[in-house]
Amino acid sequence: MPATRQVSAADLDKSDPLAPKREAFHIPDGVIYLDGNSLGCLPKAAVARMNEVVANEWGESLIRGWNDHAWIDMPARLGNRIAKLIGAAPGTVVAADSTSVNLAKALTAALEMRENPNVILSDTGNFPADLYMAQGLIRGLGRGHKLRLVAPEEVEAAIDETVAVLMLTEVDYRTGRRHNMARLTEKAHEAGAVALWDLAHSAGALPVDVGGAGADFAIGCTYKYLNAGPGAPAFIYVRPNHLGHVEPFLSGWMGHEAPFDFDPRYRPAPGPERMTVGTPPILGLSALDAALDVWEGVDMGEVRAKSMALGDLFIQEVEERCGGYGLKLGSPRDAEARGSQVSFHAENGYPIMQALIGEGVIGDFRAPDLMRFGFAPLYLRYQDVVDAVAILECILRTELWREPRFQVRAKVT
Repeated sequence: MPATRQVSAADLDKSDPLAPKREAFHIPDGVIYLDGNSLGCLPKAAVARMNEVVANEWGESLIRGWNDHAWIDMPARLGNRIAKLIGAAPGTVVAADSTSVNLAKALTAALEMRENPNVILSDTGNFPADLYMAQGLIRGLGRGHKLRLVAPEEVEAAIDETVAVLMLTEVDYRTGRRHNMARLTEKAHEAGAVALWDLAHSAGALPVDVGGAGADFAIGCTYKYLNAGPGAPAFIYVRPNHLGHVEPFLSGWMGHEAPFDFDPRYRPAPGPERMTVGTPPILGLSALDAALDVWEGVDMGEVRAKSMALGDLFIQEVEERCGGYGLKLGSPRDAEARGSQVSFHAENGYPIMQALIGEGVIGDFRAPDLMRFGFAPLYLRYQDVVDAVAILECILRTELWREPRFQVRAKVT
């Protein structure tokens, strides 16, 4: 271990208040999982919950499950559970659809609130799916809107009276760089713009306060730090003072005030349910419900403190052990300025990551040259970080990554 570290990883693990939470997750033997920022680990309770829903609720109740097991209320009920994790008031969040679909709903609603300015302002570090959705909506709406992209550090200076919507992801998916939500939202409002935030890499990773920041809309996924499973339902937040008048572009059946009136005229529901579209995916929502149980009683301040400490330890270990192999830090060094992930630039980043995965250390790669490592504080140990970097050092020293099997590009990187 580096001589500069005063406390051993083992001692840090012993004093970690979140350490007992690790037992709530299934973590395969021999795996150090540093990819919770892409897909969270399986909560053990989700297995039993899914078995119950499939075998008993669906299997025995059939269509009666919508009433007998309150399936129909799950989007709102789980929305309220998510609200606690993102600083939102009850009755302002609903769990529904996908992140991209929710972005489409929020962005079109935001544009309806601004008649004259025509600029959607975002940054070059935003997740491409968000930018793709904005580009498609601009074409589809045909109202002359423009998507303006600036460097992340230039966003604040770029907010002016031409901006209709500020559309940002709080934590950069590549580098972990974190925007100041409160300051940028305030600046947007001063310019008369609407603030829309993507919390995909924030929810469950750090304290979020959409209510205190004054965000108008927020969206996010639940399969990363919230551990709800691959393709799990996403969520959407609407600021309370907008709920009574926001007009969803995708006016779906479940967004109707009374879906089972079968009224041919659309009447939006009074709460965030108006932002829902299709039939609730009960299996996915059930897994999310079980995943959210793990968060009961969790102090997000402790989550954030451990997240920053894990990231700092990882950076220190990599730079001390692997500094001679051309790796360059791609994330902010200041823990306050990043989310719960750390990225390093590496010329041969893809095969190096594949070699790491082959040795049981799972991270991921983001083009063109970033090796990305996520730190999920509920189940990651400090010793895991130290052991992971020791394996990385061995791979670099022996050049194991040069083996042909690690050069083959998979569809998912």
